[in-house]
Amino acid sequence: MEELRGFQPVSETCEQLREAIGCDFVGLALQNRVGLNIRWHFASGNLNDKYERITVRYGKGVAGKVISTGSPLLVENFPENILGKTTDHPIMLAEKLVSAYAVPLFFRGMPKGVLLAGNRTASSFSAQSCLMVKETATALEKILEGQIYFK
Repeated sequence: MEELRGFQPVSETCEQLREAIGCDFVGLALQNRVGLNIRWHFASGNLNDKYERITVRYGKGVAGKVISTGSPLLVENFPENILGKTTDHPIMLAEKLVSAYAVPLFFRGMPKGVLLAGNRTASSFSAQSCLMVKETATALEKILEGQIYFK
């Protein structure tokens, strides 16, 4: 996975999304090549480097739920109205996020990644912002498709 660290096109794309929709944080998580664990690999607007050490299981947390369902997930007023324990959502805790919108990234037709946009204040994501997150996820799929990690 180290071959993806500092991969500039991904970092730039995440930064551009954060600026375009005016959110506090954008992160990219990818499922490990072997096994079901999911790790956060890129972030823009992060408070610290804790995201690099976060690993969640398939089906757990924002990333695990998005990958397991293959569907977008909207979190508002975290930790209110969440299923499971607060500690099952480490990216929300580490980055002090209150609201987030996350979409899956597909590789060979399977959900294997997550793009998350988040805010540290209670706010809603407009339809336009959600569309931009989805479009950015599609762009990231194309950028990452050719990387050694996905071959």
